[in-house]
Amino acid sequence: MNSPLICSDANLALKLVLAEHDSLLARQLWTEWETQSVDLIAPPLWAYETTSVIRNKVYRGTITLAEGEDAFVAVHKLGVRLVTIPGLYEEAWRLANRFNRPAAYDAHYLALAEMLGCEFWTADERLYNIVRDELFWVKWLGDFQPSAAASTSATIRS
Repeated sequence: MNSPLICSDANLALKLVLAEHDSLLARQLWTEWETQSVDLIAPPLWAYETTSVIRNKVYRGTITLAEGEDAFVAVHKLGVRLVTIPGLYEEAWRLANRFNRPAAYDAHYLALAEMLGCEFWTADERLYNIVRDELFWVKWLGDFQPSAAASTSATIRS
């Protein structure tokens, strides 16, 4: 039997390794995915985005170099499988135009999830609000309701 497939953005993954206001919720969601043996995927830019955000936080002094190195190692150990499929960039371009986005970064996640027929989870509320009426398979972290088991497990790890 195949594992469920879910596309996750860099914003959500970063909440697992950096202290943010909704990090606990992100850990609870991730715990549920682990319990369900979900196959987590993202376009290749996920690795660039996560690395860049962590490096930027170190550069700006919001986290120490040691914290940044720990976060960098942790985020790249999450087991997110980076996927490129034929037509991904063209579909991202089309979606960026369809939703009038100034850049096409987020559209790559949308394109990958759309092309593979899976949910896309984001921590970016603005993106979610722009696409939610047309793309029912886009889910926002803020709407996630953790199960009791995920709440307990994620709390213990934090």
